Amino acid sequence: MHHLTLVLAICLSFAVTIDSQKKIVCYFASWAYSRDSIGKYDISNIDPTLCTHLIYSFIGLNADASIKILDYQREVTNNGFRMFNELRQKSPSTKTIVSIGGWTEGSDQFTRVVSDSNLRARFVSNIVAFLKQYNFNGLDVDWEYPAQRGGKPSDKENFVILLRELKQTFGREGFSLSAAVNPTEYGAGQSYNIREISKSLDFINLMTYDYHGTFDEDKTVGHNAPLYAAPGENANQKTLNVNSSVNFWISQGAPIEKINVGTAFYGRSFTLADPNQHKRGSPFIAEGKAGPYTKNAGTLAYYEICTYTDRENWTVRYDPEQHVVYAFKADQIVGYDDVNSITEKAAYIKNLNLGGAMVWSIDQDDSNGVCNGGRVPLLRALNKVLRN
Repeated sequence: MHHLTLVLAICLSFAVTIDSQKKIVCYFASWAYSRDSIGKYDISNIDPTLCTHLIYSFIGLNADASIKILDYQREVTNNGFRMFNELRQKSPSTKTIVSIGGWTEGSDQFTRVVSDSNLRARFVSNIVAFLKQYNFNGLDVDWEYPAQRGGKPSDKENFVILLRELKQTFGREGFSLSAAVNPTEYGAGQSYNIREISKSLDFINLMTYDYHGTFDEDKTVGHNAPLYAAPGENANQKTLNVNSSVNFWISQGAPIEKINVGTAFYGRSFTLADPNQHKRGSPFIAEGKAGPYTKNAGTLAYYEICTYTDRENWTVRYDPEQHVVYAFKADQIVGYDDVNSITEKAAYIKNLNLGGAMVWSIDQDDSNGVCNGGRVPLLRALNKVLRN
């Protein structure tokens, strides 16, 4: 009897230890290899020991439910998929996963496939064959978004069915199943039966960023990924933050331990209407200027932002209401996360006992250590809090 009690005690303490290790789910944007200079980031740059899960982004979907390889030369001929999955040799506990979809994929093919039971069955068997052929541990479904962007209202229920059918087969095969999802009350409400999809998913990657940008209709500056609502915001604005999204997903039946909070290793930038008005709520006239490496107006990678703040005299301010930072110079302003605000988000995840953090995307961290924080400062900050 005493012996059994001791075994149980050991098992329980082991379970607690495992639970204290939160997930750090790292998306890798496979096209980052084509950037110039310090922006160039390839599979060989990834340190798999800093991620519990690594997600290769993206593969696509064809109308006949076959899998679309987006860069065959790089991913198959030049062994990109193989090299990505071989990262597990350096970190055996890390899972490598492939993500299907993404923003540019939209809804068309997904809607077509999920609405037909034969196509769904074909998709399940095609994806299983794909995962086995290229040696991935699982699939992440990044449909942006069911019943939106060219989708149909029936997507909402069909998505539940698709995930259920994937899970049934994946359970037998030992593959993991996750999804990247719209975090907001309005967006998620349109796209998901949260309680039902949660039953099939091993974990849920909340895309808790892009809450504000130059797409905002009021044409005023907002943060990319605020942790909390600000007192002066209206009812709709108060839903556009990490805390509101997490609470909404929990209220709709998502298990706390399956929720991973998305962290953005990039900021949303704006060109100010008046350079003397440079904070949240200030009017803007256009997207911020494109960064030298990401070359995309309106967004800047963290390694671009820290170069501006460390070397080009941009002023950095902390927003105590929304618990994030912003930086500005002349008519340019960017809202983003630095080591301190990422650390605060990690503490939030730990305090609520959520599943962990998700990162979009590891290639946008300062992987070369060009700024004052050393190499991969944001990813290391997450690890420091969530895996200790």
